[in-house]
Amino acid sequence: MPNKLEAYNRCAKLPYGRRVFSALLGRQAPYFRTIRPLIVELRPGFCGLDMKKRRSVENHIRSVHAIAMCNMSELAAGAALETAIPKHMRWIPKKMEVHYLDIAKTDLRAVCEIPIDGLEKFKELPMTVNVTVFLLI
Repeated sequence: MPNKLEAYNRCAKLPYGRRVFSALLGRQAPYFRTIRPLIVELRPGFCGLDMKKRRSVENHIRSVHAIAMCNMSELAAGAALETAIPKHMRWIPKKMEVHYLDIAKTDLRAVCEIPIDGLEKFKELPMTVNVTVFLLI
């Protein structure tokens, strides 16, 4: 996928376009397919995505597995950053710190927003992703 933001904007205009875009993203990075994300909003420095709670992302106590939430966090952060950095730059996650505040027993939304001004000067950029309860209809 040459330019994710351009591809998202094209797909989002079509029926089921966000679902198609999310599936294409999963083909590029297959591990993200495990959570079946739905990118609901993508713009420079911002990504919002949803994940349905289903058996394949549950743990032994029938709540959403912590690693599924980490997976959606990494995808949201990466997509937000990739839409904001200059084309000649690349990103790679270096570290992840996770704070679990409650058991997740519903569908979830991950949101990452980063400042987009002056990104080229950063060698490392701390980012925050919030994963919250979200009931998909």
